[in-house]
Amino acid sequence: MLAIVDVDDGDLGPGQIAVDVRAAGVNPADAKSYGGAFGRSAPLPMRVGMEASGVVTAVAEGAVGPRGQLAVGDEVILYRITGGYADRVIVDARTAVPKPPTMSFEEAAGLMLTGATAIHTLTATSVGAGDTILVHGASGGVGQMVVQIAIARGARVIGTASAARHEVVRALGADPVTYGGGLADRVRALAPNGIDAAIDTVGTDEAVDVSVELVADRSRIATIAAFARGREAGIKLLGGGPGADPGDDLRNAARLELVDLVAAGKLAVSVAATYPLADVVESQKAILGGHTSGKIILVP
Repeated sequence: MLAIVDVDDGDLGPGQIAVDVRAAGVNPADAKSYGGAFGRSAPLPMRVGMEASGVVTAVAEGAVGPRGQLAVGDEVILYRITGGYADRVIVDARTAVPKPPTMSFEEAAGLMLTGATAIHTLTATSVGAGDTILVHGASGGVGQMVVQIAIARGARVIGTASAARHEVVRALGADPVTYGGGLADRVRALAPNGIDAAIDTVGTDEAVDVSVELVADRSRIATIAAFARGREAGIKLLGGGPGADPGDDLRNAARLELVDLVAAGKLAVSVAATYPLADVVESQKAILGGHTSGKIILVP
């Protein structure tokens, strides 16, 4: 069970910083980590939360982040860390990148995991200028990131969503299409010249089947959810699932690209709901429900 406890973090070590957490991102992977869903027993008790945002309050010697020396008062985004569900953390300075001033702390706390995942999928499928791509689950947390970054790279995006969320997808710059029976034909009608790549963020049989039907080159199809079906279909498996490429180095390198895209006005985070830290259990129920459009955020 989840519980809020007081922990003495001790003193800073070399290369570390202390950060007052202003917001923490909630992700399905959090619950999977302590629930043992990654195929191994969780080392309980454990601290939860891989991404957060906040203000640096102390700096040790050698505290240099990906964009240089850190200082007290810096507003930062932390990823990938352990224990982001907190009001204060001590972390390696290498996990901290500058928070764009245009972002709220809540938005910033939801940027990194979904954004880095999106860049991983687009890089793995070689999406670039002139491509037409299909994104399954375009209104979800990762899907919204994929859509925006693909468009920033010069691609055209067709994104699946329920009819009620078509406006969300359209506002991101993509062409929405309703999932369900006849999806492949509806996509063909929108893209008579074909689909170059497909990215599945939902993990349904339909997403895999339609992707394989529409994309000739299976190396340009990736899934972050349908690991068993994806393996059978011979498409790329990405993320934390069995047999998937975690892409750790690529995702770490993506952090600076993400903040630069935000600063350039080409990427934004949609916050679906915020919860106080005391309601952490409710935040887990919300994220595991699988029907949020945007990010769930904890606020200490």
